[in-house]
Amino acid sequence: MHDLQKVRNIGISAHIDSGKTTLTERILFYTDRIHAIHEVRGKDGVGAKMDSMELERERGITIQSAATYTEWKDHHINIIDTPGHVDFTIEVERALRVLDGAILVLCGVAGVQSQSITVDRQMRRYGVPRVAFVNKCDRQGANPIRVRNQLREKLRLNAHLVQLPIGLEDQLKGVVDLVRLKAYYNEGDSGETIREGEIPAEMMDDVEQYREELLDAISEFDDDLMEVLLENPEDATVEQIVGAIRKGTIDNKLVPVFMGSAYKNKGVQPLLDGVNAFLPNPAEVENRGFDLDTDDENPEEIVVKPDPSLPFVGLAFKLEEGRYGQLTYIRVYQGTLRKSEFIFNMRGNQKVKVGRLVRMHSNEMEDIETAGAGDIVALFGVDCHSGDTFTDGKVRVSMTNIHVPDAVISYTITTKEAKHAQNLSKALARFSKEDPTFRVRTDEETGETIISGMGELHLDVYLERMRREYKVPVESSPPRVAYRETITSTTPFDYTHKKQTGGSGQYGRVAGAMEPLEEGHYEFVDQIVGGAIPREYIPSVDKGFQMMLDKGLLVGAPITGVKMTINDGKSHSVDSSDMAFQAAGRGAFREAYPKAKPVILEPIMSVTVEGPAEFFGGISKTINSRRGVIMGQSEEDGFTTVESEVPLSEMFGYSTALRSETQGKAEFSMEFSKYGRVPDAIAEELKAAYQKELEEKRK
Repeated sequence: MHDLQKVRNIGISAHIDSGKTTLTERILFYTDRIHAIHEVRGKDGVGAKMDSMELERERGITIQSAATYTEWKDHHINIIDTPGHVDFTIEVERALRVLDGAILVLCGVAGVQSQSITVDRQMRRYGVPRVAFVNKCDRQGANPIRVRNQLREKLRLNAHLVQLPIGLEDQLKGVVDLVRLKAYYNEGDSGETIREGEIPAEMMDDVEQYREELLDAISEFDDDLMEVLLENPEDATVEQIVGAIRKGTIDNKLVPVFMGSAYKNKGVQPLLDGVNAFLPNPAEVENRGFDLDTDDENPEEIVVKPDPSLPFVGLAFKLEEGRYGQLTYIRVYQGTLRKSEFIFNMRGNQKVKVGRLVRMHSNEMEDIETAGAGDIVALFGVDCHSGDTFTDGKVRVSMTNIHVPDAVISYTITTKEAKHAQNLSKALARFSKEDPTFRVRTDEETGETIISGMGELHLDVYLERMRREYKVPVESSPPRVAYRETITSTTPFDYTHKKQTGGSGQYGRVAGAMEPLEEGHYEFVDQIVGGAIPREYIPSVDKGFQMMLDKGLLVGAPITGVKMTINDGKSHSVDSSDMAFQAAGRGAFREAYPKAKPVILEPIMSVTVEGPAEFFGGISKTINSRRGVIMGQSEEDGFTTVESEVPLSEMFGYSTALRSETQGKAEFSMEFSKYGRVPDAIAEELKAAYQKELEEKRK
């Protein structure tokens, strides 16, 4: 059990290729958790510690978040290294859900990139305080001051330097600490020795300027410090300055900016000092859950306290299939988790025994007996889903859940030989349980298996894992876009369901209006008065309506943005029933939908392309030719950034087109933005293709 004051739960998040995994590797080396440094795309065949999956090492990207822990200057630090690619955004979501603080890593040359903006938005969603680390200060064109300015302009963060680099590019030697007014140089083969020295004379003007900016910004977090700075700034103590920075950071009103080069072993140890000094311990973060004993439908929100003596509450935030069965990563929010004790899963109130309790170090583990509030540990042999809450049975609490974005792309998958079917279903069951953004369904009419996810890379990685880990030679169809259907005009309905057979029949009449819903997926409004439809049958009508949302008439896509209002109806004393009113709801929907001018919606992606300014024309061409709309463009130091919105259906094969237009010098990232209406000409093509598909199925 650790002193809570000295525990830090942090995530390392950034745009792809900003150096997150390299930074984590250095942190583990300097804290004696590993004894040799291996690179992400290393030629030694080992690869970075935190990229334990073979696919990660081959591609040089992080696919799954990896957890580890380390000790630094008497502090216990749990670290989660998260992927940078937007297709694996759920890994970042669930990591941030259980972390107390984060390091936002930025490239010293590229600065704030598209995925940095996404990560920042996720941090805001969960209220995660952060420090920024401007990495790659050794690279040509590195400009940490510009990156600090971008943090302010693009992310609207109150970012202030707490360090300045001593030299830049190939002259980077160390950093100056603006709080302690000391220079720190990394020496030794791997930068493991820190030498403290005097600040170079030529840097004094800059040091004074940025220190004054920092002190001015943090004085509003501490009245005593403000008083000292007004009277005699020289009297401000290091403790006062650190305390004010810490308060501003934890309150999410300040972002301290560190700098260095993880690859060149510069500035990593001072960053660790900053994690200890400025990021919160578990007791300083307010975590909320729901008390299930108050009301099952609308439970009361409560604060879960990080006190080891209170009843146990923990959240399973990530699952992995390990060599010894399912490995469940769990964050302990309250109380103490002990090996061999029984705990209860709040989903279904299942009782399970804690057989084996471990601390994770990437893909290695260390057995432990107990874990206290604030710890991140893993359990073996516990059957649960990602996002399940566990307690010791003395309380019924559910932690607030993890935001899961909708899937935007689908493949139909097949395997030729029947002998592989069992392994395929095992793989699909495991992956959909581990990753809430990976969805599996079977087409009722064709019996085909359809997988859906966040993008081509997301699904390609899972297909590759099926082939490697489950030896299933799986084949996939061309990607299918997740279209939606919606209505554009208000239509009244008045439908009577009447069925007479021998004995009692079925009878139900519903009347009202179908209308477009501005925001949201579906809304049901009950305006029945005077018992025109008995109260017990009103939920049946709602259920009938909802059953029709799964498949529209235009292209068989799910229907969204519909408001159904019922204001009249009729029942029969003998022939009315739950089933009859469900059928009446379905019939009314079926009758009104074609008259409400339905249209097809398609996912629109937010696409950011970055490349040399000379290729702006070529980049614009690739976007315009794909029905894209350029939303903004900026240029800095010979590099252009083009922000646009492009329909997902037009983005397949985009990387090849972009490479050929820019000599391979531009890169792009995309994420789902919204649903937009499909142009009429393309809508007609989609409808014709759907009708043809239906005819083939009928044959």
